Amino acid sequence: MRVLAIDTALGACSACIFQSDSGELLARETIPMDRGHAEALLPLIDRLVSHGEGGFESLNRVAVTVGPGSYTGLRVGIAAARGIGLAAGIPVVGVATLSAYLAPLMAGETRGLFASAIDAKHSHIYIQAIAFGGKAIIAPSLMSYRDAIRQLGSGPLLLTGNAAASLAAEARAQGVEAHVIEDSPAPDIAWVARLGAIADPANALPKPLYLREPDAKPQDGARIARR
Repeated sequence: MRVLAIDTALGACSACIFQSDSGELLARETIPMDRGHAEALLPLIDRLVSHGEGGFESLNRVAVTVGPGSYTGLRVGIAAARGIGLAAGIPVVGVATLSAYLAPLMAGETRGLFASAIDAKHSHIYIQAIAFGGKAIIAPSLMSYRDAIRQLGSGPLLLTGNAAASLAAEARAQGVEAHVIEDSPAPDIAWVARLGAIADPANALPKPLYLREPDAKPQDGARIARR
């Protein structure tokens, strides 16, 4: 299966083409950025696909990060993935950003409590935690740093995500052993592709996973009544 993976959820615009049966990464490109995903994504995808054999017709699936992450970034990536899937007649699957961060840790030999943390602003994080062997400790959630450490327990903690260093600092302040394994602005796009290749299209839908309401809300008090 040939998978086109897309990630615009956080601090990068990334895409890759992954051949799942051989485990080969055929092409990849990542541009670090906090804004401008809409302008950068489609030219990036075009560069990747044009350098491979078969073009868009060779793709069997599209995988896209669905959040949590930037509202604007998520909409850009998901819209592009759906459009490519519709045009090529292939399934589109969603991959949770927290899971994409956790995947390389879970695939290793290190034992411990793994947690991925994404900065949600206002002293909060999006977090997911899994023990070695796959037991869920914290389902994808929005919470404060302090509450996250209280739920994670006594450690040692193995942390990843763009808020990993901040979460580690909070853990140490509370006397909990914590180690930052990866503190990158976005998950590795290759792992987005790997997770997308094994996802069930019937369940892994390309729908945004926000975990909280948007900061900007309509001004109901100034709404004009409809006739």
